[in-house]
Amino acid sequence: MATTEVITVQRRRKYHWPEAQLNFWLFIMLISSAVILGVFAYLTSIQNSLRLGIPWILPYMITISALCIIFIIILLGLISQRQLVPGIVVLGSFILFVLWLTGLIETSIQLYGPSGAVNSYCGSRPNTQIINSLQTAVYLANLGICTDFRAAFAFEIVGTIFLLWMMVMAYQVNRDDFD
Repeated sequence: MATTEVITVQRRRKYHWPEAQLNFWLFIMLISSAVILGVFAYLTSIQNSLRLGIPWILPYMITISALCIIFIIILLGLISQRQLVPGIVVLGSFILFVLWLTGLIETSIQLYGPSGAVNSYCGSRPNTQIINSLQTAVYLANLGICTDFRAAFAFEIVGTIFLLWMMVMAYQVNRDDFD
């Protein structure tokens, strides 16, 4: 009886990522994630030191920014091995986009929401006639918290937009739309 042997040759498809855009995206997302991780960890430590409850957005954004940093490290590993596949990037970016968008919405509610929002305490200044060291310290701490929250909000906007941009860029790489 004769046996027939079938040999299949699979060729790996090479994806051509635009290096400058990919490096810029990685740099900005790493900065955004690190800033958000640092700000919300700092705000959590302030809440702990004041023995106040911790709103769910603080540990949530710490976790999401840490996940984003892990995702970036995985992407860097895949880039170094020249195995960065658009499907992985789209899937990871979409998951992170939804998580970041949720955090962005909640941060905007905490910052600019109804009465008791963080921004409502940002304009209070100490009495100029009676300025003692305690009032000044409270004012400076309040100003620092407001500035940190606003910076985190700004970097959340940037991160959310950049995750959307990465999904579009990965789709274009998959279709070979780059020159």
